[in-house]
Amino acid sequence: MKIKEIKINNYGNLEDVNIDLKNGINIIYGKNESGKSTLLNYIKNILFGISKNKNGKEISDYEKYKPWGNENYSGKLKYELDNGNEFEIFRDFNKKNPKIFNNELNDITKDFENNKKDGIQFFYEQTGVDETTFTSTVLSMQNQVKLDKQEQNILIQKLANLAGTGDDNLSYKKLIDKLNKIQIEEIGSDRSQARPINIVKEKIKEDETILKELQAYKQEKAKIENEKKYCELKINNLQSELDILNKINLVQENNKKEEEKINIKQQYVNEKNKKIEDLNSQIQEIKSSEKKENIKLNKKINIKKYIIILLFLLMINILIFIFNKNKLINILNYFFIPIYLIIIFIIEKNKKIKINKKIKLENEKINNEINLLNKQIEIIKEEKNNEEKEIKKEQINLDNNMEIEINNIKKYLKNEEEINNYLNKLEENNLKQNIIDKQDELNKIRLELQTIKINEEHILNKLENISNIKEEYESLKEELNELEEKNEIINLTKEFLNRAYLKMKNNITPKFTENLSKNISKISNNKYNKVSLNEDKGLIVENQFGDYVPAERLSIGTIDQLYLSLRLSMIDDLSEEKMPIILDEAFAYYDDYRLENILKFLNGNSNNHQIIIFSCTNREIQILNKLNMEYNLVNI
Repeated sequence: MKIKEIKINNYGNLEDVNIDLKNGINIIYGKNESGKSTLLNYIKNILFGISKNKNGKEISDYEKYKPWGNENYSGKLKYELDNGNEFEIFRDFNKKNPKIFNNELNDITKDFENNKKDGIQFFYEQTGVDETTFTSTVLSMQNQVKLDKQEQNILIQKLANLAGTGDDNLSYKKLIDKLNKIQIEEIGSDRSQARPINIVKEKIKEDETILKELQAYKQEKAKIENEKKYCELKINNLQSELDILNKINLVQENNKKEEEKINIKQQYVNEKNKKIEDLNSQIQEIKSSEKKENIKLNKKINIKKYIIILLFLLMINILIFIFNKNKLINILNYFFIPIYLIIIFIIEKNKKIKINKKIKLENEKINNEINLLNKQIEIIKEEKNNEEKEIKKEQINLDNNMEIEINNIKKYLKNEEEINNYLNKLEENNLKQNIIDKQDELNKIRLELQTIKINEEHILNKLENISNIKEEYESLKEELNELEEKNEIINLTKEFLNRAYLKMKNNITPKFTENLSKNISKISNNKYNKVSLNEDKGLIVENQFGDYVPAERLSIGTIDQLYLSLRLSMIDDLSEEKMPIILDEAFAYYDDYRLENILKFLNGNSNNHQIIIFSCTNREIQILNKLNMEYNLVNI
């Protein structure tokens, strides 16, 4: 695979940039801060997309390279695969996916898998190289192949990792140690104490013991529930019966109240009858007294007494006449008697007139009084009749209401027997006592139910504890299963890693070390001829005298060469495509002798791999010119 053309519309500090790359060696020259590192990131991001996540950095790549004041955040890259097919990728960095065109400029974007997380995987499908592999082998960013003394041990470890696992960030030994540490700390073993799996197992045993002890509460709970249901049923029945009795009592009370009202009105009627009788009696008395008064007055005008007096006087006169010889006196006596009689008659006449007037007046008075009493009697009779009508109407209403209430009560009763039983209670005098007895019985059952509920609450607390413990027990069993599964996964992982490591060690590592040995021999001009991976000493190098030297004892420059050699030795194995070799300021710490050797080595590989070297110095150009090697120079 070879990169043919790079077109940048706007990316970071690069604007309207067009670059043509050739086969063989390409030197991209520019001063510091001219945009070489930006161009390098552009190549990576146009192939694999740009991240909007910070990923531990202060600012994301998307924000870092986004141009100010220009929305045309885009560019294009043209490359050719080993089979001769050419492709162009246009990417608008504001969007997730690029557009991919074939050599006929047809849009073939939909021909590739679209991953929701990483977008369209066109480059991986074409080359088998993902972004991580690309940046760890093909692309050597600035400061990745040069280091100071303090970073030497880190690089030695990277070399050992590459030779042992194929990934400079992955150490088999550290990975196994880390897995063992995770296994002990997060899981534990049969011999460990106070570790998760041991704690879980011990807690499971405790919960099993408690659950066995508390199982008896389940039977007690069932018994209490039956007692509770019985009491609740009895309470409902008693309450229903009491409700009916209260309804009956209410009917009786209302009936009594209405009867009392009727009785009161009847008393009023009786009082009116009595009053009528009294008035009639009073009339009779008045009539009787009138008759007596008349008789009395008539007696007053009776002249019998006067006649008696007159007879008495006549007898006296006769005696005087007989015994008295004086004629004058006799004449006077005879004359006196008629006069007396006249006077008596006149007097009695006047009396008679007066008496008759008086009798008449009295009779008129009595008649008026009798008429008044008769009117009163008529009024009272009318009132009495009205009240009797009301009493009759209220009695009918009372009977009707009574029938309605009885029918309402019947609705709550189940059968004829109950109906007759409760209807009889309507006539009982001890209904209130019956209600009191039922209420006492209901209160007693309620008290009994409350006692049962208290016992039930106590049992439920125990059973809730059982439920919690059981839930905890199940959770612990799940946790134990998870720990055992995790333990099994870790064991399988260690076994898989061990097999992979042995396979790598027996099959791939020798190939890597062989390639590495060839590369370091060429780069170091046969100073170092063989590189091996030793389990005890790590990476060792055979010097020109045949002695094996631990890698950490080498100079920084030699370690730089060794690290670059190992990365280059991996390129041929990472893909069926001959991937380009992209180096960014890779030779800053190389002297001219080492730089000449590495350029010769790269030139020897330029027939198979496109070489792209980013540099801020003229040293590479000068040596290439000195060696008469062809190269393509790009100034930015």
